[in-house]
Amino acid sequence: MKQLLSLLSMAALFVLAACSDDSDFSTSPGKLLSFSADTLKLDTTFSNVPSAAKSFWVYNRSGASLRCQSVRLERGNQSGFRVNVDGTYLGPSSGYQTQDVEIRKGDSIRVFVEVTPPENHVADPQKHTDNLIFTLESGQVQRVNLSSWSWDALSLTNLRVSRDTTLNSAQPVVVYGSITVDSAATLTLAAGLKLYFHAGAGLDVKGRLISEGEAGREVVMRGDRLDWMFDYLPYDRMSGQWNGLHFRSSSYGNQLRYTDIHSTFNGIEIDSSDVNQQKLRLDAVTVHNCQGYGIRAVNSTLILNNCQLTNTLNDCLSILGGQAQLNGCTIAQFYPFDSQRGAALRFSNSRGALDVECRNSIITGYADDVVMGENSDSTKAFVYHFADCILRTPKVTTKDSIYFERVVFENVKDTTKAGEKNFHRVDIDMQYYDFHLDSVSMAVDKANPTTSLPTDREGTTRDDKPDIGAFELKH
Repeated sequence: MKQLLSLLSMAALFVLAACSDDSDFSTSPGKLLSFSADTLKLDTTFSNVPSAAKSFWVYNRSGASLRCQSVRLERGNQSGFRVNVDGTYLGPSSGYQTQDVEIRKGDSIRVFVEVTPPENHVADPQKHTDNLIFTLESGQVQRVNLSSWSWDALSLTNLRVSRDTTLNSAQPVVVYGSITVDSAATLTLAAGLKLYFHAGAGLDVKGRLISEGEAGREVVMRGDRLDWMFDYLPYDRMSGQWNGLHFRSSSYGNQLRYTDIHSTFNGIEIDSSDVNQQKLRLDAVTVHNCQGYGIRAVNSTLILNNCQLTNTLNDCLSILGGQAQLNGCTIAQFYPFDSQRGAALRFSNSRGALDVECRNSIITGYADDVVMGENSDSTKAFVYHFADCILRTPKVTTKDSIYFERVVFENVKDTTKAGEKNFHRVDIDMQYYDFHLDSVSMAVDKANPTTSLPTDREGTTRDDKPDIGAFELKH
């Protein structure tokens, strides 16, 4: 019995000693906190637009329990940062601080930070900083710097264009909802304009759209997220960020020059129209990284010169009836997010008589056949012609050779690398693609000088031995 009492007494003393040790908070100046980051960098955002939240950890590795007399945001409400410390929001009611934050030895707390930066009133992105100050009971002061960049932008919400209008801004333009062009109106996008579409936003054209980009001053249409999904992957490289362009049946005479459209759901949708009127002309246009189609045209008349149509979940270019002329185009299907990706080029007479002419273009991708022609209605014309092209499709039979002049058929047995070898960089891990020609590409010097366009996608003059595709190799 005595032995049992003795053991119980020793256990009680041990528990009391442990509790006493854990509840003693050191005031030694040598005992400090550790942080997972000395500077927390938030992603670039637009002024007055909330950023995504980021966080860092506060560790107590000092060997003793520590108490913060206060944790405060140095500039208070002046910088736009919002901070939550271990579940406590540092808001105006508390003077942007909290007191008596306890961190036991070997323990940690997590701090979350967001920012809604104020307007800068200047054209270029500006840096915003603040400090989160930890004051220990010992009097020691430790800081974590908070940093972000913001960019002033114009904001458009459900813009309806009912008369001829030109959008021209040196600042980025953030679009919420949609831009709708009425049937009697023309919307002109000035050279250098950058449109950032919020999720679900798009451009709905019932009238006419003119994009007046120039070489070196392109019109850019993209999603509005400037932050990063991972350290190596900005949201701008993710598909499906916005809804793209939709040309309705009433829309004719549309022209896009030197225009970059990327990271959409459907890049360009074109409704059935009168094929005797030109629906859309694209000169030096990129449609890249779409979660739906790149271009889907139903029974319409199109002209595509020096265009890059790449990486889409569905077809990069789908022509369902109508007329289409392609020259100097790069159509490449390396969509990284789904192995069930569509074709690079699909054409059929399912929605009307078909007439497709394709010259000096490269059409390739991962699959062993990315060119799909479908004669689905024997009562309608099904006419197509390829000249001076590189095609990733099985070599045609003799009876079909009249549709193919001076065409190089890629080696479809090489199912992984043959298409990639044409281009400067196809990096599925980093989601980064550069469709300039590689020097080993079969496309170099293989375009027809008599039918090739005088300049390429970037406005570079083609030489007397022009290259197939949208880009002339720079020697």
